[in-house]
Amino acid sequence: MAPRTAEVLAVGGEAHLVRVEGAEAAASLALWLRSQDLRCTEVVPAATSVLVDGTADADHLRRLVEQWQPSGLRSADAPLVEVPVSYDGPDLSEVARRWGVTREEVVRRHTGVEFVATFSGFAPGFSYLSGLPSDWALPRRDSPRARVPAGSVALADVWCGIYPTPSPGGWWLLGRTDVVVWDLAREQGPALLPPGTRVRFVVA
Repeated sequence: MAPRTAEVLAVGGEAHLVRVEGAEAAASLALWLRSQDLRCTEVVPAATSVLVDGTADADHLRRLVEQWQPSGLRSADAPLVEVPVSYDGPDLSEVARRWGVTREEVVRRHTGVEFVATFSGFAPGFSYLSGLPSDWALPRRDSPRARVPAGSVALADVWCGIYPTPSPGGWWLLGRTDVVVWDLAREQGPALLPPGTRVRFVVA
């Protein structure tokens, strides 16, 4: 049975919100629902919930949620995307200071983690990448930047992300990449890092 924290709430005529206990559970449930015989227009995972839009059959949705068995997102069969990074970000030294290590060690740690895309938000193509240990968590910057360049690779809390377009942002900038994470012309879909994708950063 699914955990009791999985609660199905109606949020519109044909929309339902399933509350779960965390981001990985939400991503796991979204993958499960997409693999089932559920007629809907969209399944969208978030930090602690999954939005199912375009289904009027709430009872069927509830039955599927009850059958769901939470599982980790990490799978050797999931696609792996390598992202080359120039580690010259303006916050690299401050991250090193907060972690109590050298700049070189920050790069070693960041490139040594296999991240997994857990959910998308903030902007089209922005994937929240999990994988950082909790003791490496960083609070957001006290003063967000008015403009963060596209391709910036950044950290906040236990998340890593790549800014798809120039935008304001309060994350810590480690470096930059030329990889395009949101491309409407991409044949497989505009998002390079949909939920479940494994991600490794490498030194450019």
